Amino acid sequence: MMLPERIKLVEVSPRDGLQNEAQTIAVKDKLALIHGLQAAGVKHIEVTGFVSPKWVPQLADASAVCAGIQPAAGVHYSALTPNLKGLDAAIAAGIKEVAVFTAASESFNQKNINCSIDESFARFAPVLEKAQAHDMQVRGYVSCVLGCPYEGEIDPKVVAQVAHRLHQMGCYEVSLGDTIGTGTPQKAAHMFSLCAEQIPTAQLALHFHDTYGQALANIHACLPLGAAVIDASVAGLGGCPYARGASGNVSTENVVYMLHGMGIETGIDLAQLIQVGQQISSVLGRSTNSQVAQAFSG
Repeated sequence: MMLPERIKLVEVSPRDGLQNEAQTIAVKDKLALIHGLQAAGVKHIEVTGFVSPKWVPQLADASAVCAGIQPAAGVHYSALTPNLKGLDAAIAAGIKEVAVFTAASESFNQKNINCSIDESFARFAPVLEKAQAHDMQVRGYVSCVLGCPYEGEIDPKVVAQVAHRLHQMGCYEVSLGDTIGTGTPQKAAHMFSLCAEQIPTAQLALHFHDTYGQALANIHACLPLGAAVIDASVAGLGGCPYARGASGNVSTENVVYMLHGMGIETGIDLAQLIQVGQQISSVLGRSTNSQVAQAFSG
């Protein structure tokens, strides 16, 4: 079995992990999370999202968070920007990489952003155009690649088509999201294989939620197929307000432990990472969701 020698890990906890928390998290605590992650060796961090505070109040402090970041050498900071207003705010904040999103499910897109898949592409086309004019990299997210809370099973051919459209529009990387965590290894591998027929594997990322405890197995199934980029969230933080029952993203600690055990490099210090996850969990008033962190502290 051929495996990658090194994996690029994209840490999404400051944005995707915290955006649905009911309590307001202080800017200082968000910055402590970001700085702790980079100190642990994380090189790619999605730090916030420039979105409407009416819909995502937790991210109303996006500009303040970006202003407080103490940049570390070699670390890349990104933000979610669903429209031109968000992009302009990201540009003003000095962000060099942004992300747009759509879904492989028409129903989910309607519930999430009140438009069809085609309409979502029309909406963020000017975002890509302007971002590229400012020499910014753009990442694309595809939700519901292995299941939808409204439509159930999703045709992997549709996933590949949507991912291909994002890539063709100029997204340098396309993140494949199992939003409700219903995927299983064989289905994950098949979906990834179809996407890899359209897009180089180095430009595909796995973004798997762990609702049914399958995230690590699904990642493992895609590694021999060339998967080399994984999104994860420290302490397993996250969830989706439009996907009932969806638990957090796969825990970064769990992913790093598995990869290191397979002889795959990440550049991340696991012990430090566990501490970061425990600290943000303490801020949130609960225990970490990472089984690896629980085992190390038990």
